[in-house]
Amino acid sequence: MRVTVSGLAVVGLLAVSACTAGTSPPGAASDSARTAAERPTPASPAASPGAPGPPVLTVDQAQAALIGEADLGVPWTAADSTATWHDGLLKATTGQPDCGRLLDALYAEDVVGAPAGPQAVVVLDDGDDAAQLRYQVDASRAADVDRTLAWLRTLPGSCGRFTAQTTGAGAELVQVADSRLSGLGDARQGLRVTLTWQASADADPSTLTLDVAVVRVGDDAIVLTTGALGTLPADTTEQVLRIGVQRLAQVREKGRAQA
Repeated sequence: MRVTVSGLAVVGLLAVSACTAGTSPPGAASDSARTAAERPTPASPAASPGAPGPPVLTVDQAQAALIGEADLGVPWTAADSTATWHDGLLKATTGQPDCGRLLDALYAEDVVGAPAGPQAVVVLDDGDDAAQLRYQVDASRAADVDRTLAWLRTLPGSCGRFTAQTTGAGAELVQVADSRLSGLGDARQGLRVTLTWQASADADPSTLTLDVAVVRVGDDAIVLTTGALGTLPADTTEQVLRIGVQRLAQVREKGRAQA
């Protein structure tokens, strides 16, 4: 399994509102086989007198909190490259600033911004469904994660349907809808983003479907992006998040016991 320890943040995917052609995502899709890079752990914020703060997630703990191939089973395997649709469909621009911010975040795989501490990332492929999953664990701050969640909640209203222009695939219609995540972690928000384009005037429209989710567990964040041409594998987002939230909670509890 490819695991990356570095500092980034979500993952995103966008949809469009009037479509015309092609596929060309914004920004740099991180190579599936990225090298691990440790981010120094910051000092814990000052706690109120007599109330010690929770221990900061370490690099090893962030890695231990990742999900993997064994959790999802066949056909998921470690990815060795970025999805073919990433650059073609996510590298796009629009005249609506907030929607452009979403597209940029999805292309750069930086939905929540730089973490406060260590970060671990794993990327998996489902060859049967032309799907790719990117799962990230960040040592963060609750207030920072909650600001991201608040922004994500506004997007179905402000960017529910818009058009974007890709660099090589023409225009695409982007649609952003709320994706309900029930009872996961301490706070959460999910989005379903669909991008529809037409390769040529006589071609049938094609669709990329993306699920983007951020879940806060204490001060830490789980960021998940799953994308597929056509239809996403059923229940993958809920399955991954339920396993991941439980694992992160266990890692945090173990860290407290050892502190």
